[in-house]
Amino acid sequence: MAMLVSSSSSSSSSSPHSLSFTRSLHNALSPFSITLTLTRSHSPKRAPPSFKATLITNSDSFQVGRSIGSYGFMNVTSYSAFPSALEGNKYSYADFGAGLKTQDVGEGSVKIRLYEGRVSQGPLRGTPVIFKVYPGKRAGGIEADMMAANELNAHSFLQRNSKGIVQNLVLLVGGFETITGEQWLAFRDDGKYSAADYAKFASDRVSRDRASGELSSWNRFEQEQSIKRKQIFVIKLLQGAMRGLAYMHDNNRLHQSLGPFSVMLNTISEREGRYLIPRLRDLAFSVDVSYSELEEDPRSLADGLWRRATAAGAFTRMEKRAFAIADDIYEAGLLFAYMAFVPFCEAGAMDGLALQRLLENTFQLDLEATREYCMEDDRLAKAVEFLDLGDGAGWELLQAMLNADFRKRPIAQAVLNHRFMTGDVL
Repeated sequence: MAMLVSSSSSSSSSSPHSLSFTRSLHNALSPFSITLTLTRSHSPKRAPPSFKATLITNSDSFQVGRSIGSYGFMNVTSYSAFPSALEGNKYSYADFGAGLKTQDVGEGSVKIRLYEGRVSQGPLRGTPVIFKVYPGKRAGGIEADMMAANELNAHSFLQRNSKGIVQNLVLLVGGFETITGEQWLAFRDDGKYSAADYAKFASDRVSRDRASGELSSWNRFEQEQSIKRKQIFVIKLLQGAMRGLAYMHDNNRLHQSLGPFSVMLNTISEREGRYLIPRLRDLAFSVDVSYSELEEDPRSLADGLWRRATAAGAFTRMEKRAFAIADDIYEAGLLFAYMAFVPFCEAGAMDGLALQRLLENTFQLDLEATREYCMEDDRLAKAVEFLDLGDGAGWELLQAMLNADFRKRPIAQAVLNHRFMTGDVL
């Protein structure tokens, strides 16, 4: 599984036989209508008007602004081979599913730059956009070209859906290739924050309040209201992410790099939680899991996914598809765990990789044992309290999503219907 990181990191193996960005861009020129919402204000409280437009592929139709950052990808794969000998035919808990004994962390050279900008011509003139710039084949190799093409293809397909576009995916406005070979994708600017930004902001505030003694000076009602706002905000964030994932799965597409950096937010203010709209982004590793596309293909960025499927005992097309969808749910479970812990703890008390190792390696996905461990650490008390809502509903859902047997993980819609995710526990 590929994870977004704010600095440097990378992806899975690839092959030069996949569609190039140029060919994908040519395919995108075939006209199709998408519903766009023109936004001239970044206020999360305003609902701007919608209208129809086509994907823009002319670079002259855009104006580029300032640089706003860069990032890369990191591939974190949890796996273990089947044991060569099993004493007494007994299987350990970690012998099932994707395998959980080791973690393979890879880092690569594909670096992506981000710029502000706007549409300068046509019916979308003035629409703010964020440019995502891939280095192209010349500078980034075939993998960079494949990633850009895959992201363009995934968004183009999802935005062609006759049932309409879900608001929990970022919207691709257009794309073009420069004479130097760089590939630019333009997404409507619906916010520059990520779920990771919110988690850092929230944990820094916990540290600041504790260091200043402000928490002890609050009256009980103020403390309860502050915690309640945070709980509501996090659940709404997770709801939006899962709605986006459910929409992708309903359309036979996986995300495959779901994490706190791949969820875009229009606000990180808990007081504006009612206006929060989380949107999934970064579909460079998205996989088509329609039955006609399930043949293992070495040219695919999904090579690692199908290796994990085989290791988990998924051999038929139906089994591979079930594993692939469950693999996305597992990533969503890790996102759930991250959002349940990091925003509620002091800065540095817990991070994504440490939490994943705690869950997978230390406790082998035994959430009851994980809870007992966390209860002994005062720094994790508010996270435990959050997952304890509804008589442990959070732990119950997290255990289901991280089930070692992929066949027992819920689908995205079932996650959304769970009493913890609906907010009934609040």
